[in-house]
Amino acid sequence: MKGSHSQALAQAGRRRRCGWLLPLLVGAAFLGEIAILGRLDMAKNAAAVESWTTSFYRRSASWGKGNGRVADADAPPGGGDDNVDILMCEEQLEREDDVPYNRDFDKDPVLVGGAAKDWNKCYVGCEFGVSATKTPDATFGISPDPNVKSILRSMESSHYYSENNIDVARGRGYKIVMTTSLSSDIPVGYFSWAEYDIMALVPPKTEEALAAAFISNCGAHNFRLQALEILENLDVKIDSYGSCHRNRDGKVDKVETLKRYKFSLAFENSNEEDYVTEKFFQSLVTGAIPVVIGAPNIQEFSPREGAILHIKELDDVPTVAKTMKHIASNHEAFNQSLRWKYDGPSDSFKALIDMAAVHSSCRLCIHVATEIREKEERTPKFMNRPCSCESKRGKVYHLFVRERGRFKTEHLSEIEPINFGCFGVFSAC
Repeated sequence: MKGSHSQALAQAGRRRRCGWLLPLLVGAAFLGEIAILGRLDMAKNAAAVESWTTSFYRRSASWGKGNGRVADADAPPGGGDDNVDILMCEEQLEREDDVPYNRDFDKDPVLVGGAAKDWNKCYVGCEFGVSATKTPDATFGISPDPNVKSILRSMESSHYYSENNIDVARGRGYKIVMTTSLSSDIPVGYFSWAEYDIMALVPPKTEEALAAAFISNCGAHNFRLQALEILENLDVKIDSYGSCHRNRDGKVDKVETLKRYKFSLAFENSNEEDYVTEKFFQSLVTGAIPVVIGAPNIQEFSPREGAILHIKELDDVPTVAKTMKHIASNHEAFNQSLRWKYDGPSDSFKALIDMAAVHSSCRLCIHVATEIREKEERTPKFMNRPCSCESKRGKVYHLFVRERGRFKTEHLSEIEPINFGCFGVFSAC
């Protein structure tokens, strides 16, 4: 029985089955491309991840012992027979769930038209460009072919480009939306571990002025210039390197310049949810505390509580000015604001940044391939697959996990009590 079961498990790693693990391994192993970031209720998501993964690994650790997957210490009297019964259930599910897909993406890669390849590695077969013999699965821009998905990709604010609003984009025929919104099909943010050395040590702050500003769009769709003027009128000294209110030579390296200041005016050109640009992340890199005008949910992007100052409206400016002066003159308060540099950022912040570890074009290909698989799994040959098997110890389920940014799944097994329902990420149970 051991030999046959081991063989079955070895084969099982290459198979697709019921998608049961969405709420169990968000974070370490994601089923959805951005499950942990789905609207970023950051603190709650981080707590949920900890709860789910802890309970999962507590159960799984005991399964790795003994003859089967159930620990001898946990098995009731007569547990040997129960273990055999569970193994038989697993093998039954493996046989009945061994349904081949029509398309092998290694042999027939996803084809995206309208752009050139701009990544080095992806976890699903994927090509960008034009083929003389093959219709693309998706294309950038509006496709005249209804069978080809139209893609919108932009990192600009929807306050300037209305079609970047997800609902507007859908109304104009875009099936796949790639914007800075974390509600997009494939979010394309300005954040990246690779691009920004966010954990760089804090350099000495040598400038007399409290803050630096780089603002060049003097017609922004918010109140950022008024806020800058009020700060200056409240005796907050600001060195402006941009075109607006310039009082310093703007021909400087922005990151190197910010390193010398205690604060950075990370004032965006519009107050749009999730629209957080390099102004904010470069501030974090340099240890210049971000003073933010922009995304209403900017605190969800903060590496720790108290790490940023947010001007939500003009009435906030006097309070923020007072706080800036206090922090600038109090060594302990300044260090506390940057404590995350030494203790490490929050789990929710790391999850946000880690999303960008996989290139957005690769995430696009994974999204397209997943939709193709999901459509096929709504056909009878997949719909008729069993999702569970009755054993003496309870129902045995097959769980399928996929790491965020990857396409292929791995399988696990679990028995009751579990009660997490059928989510149908790769199947409709």
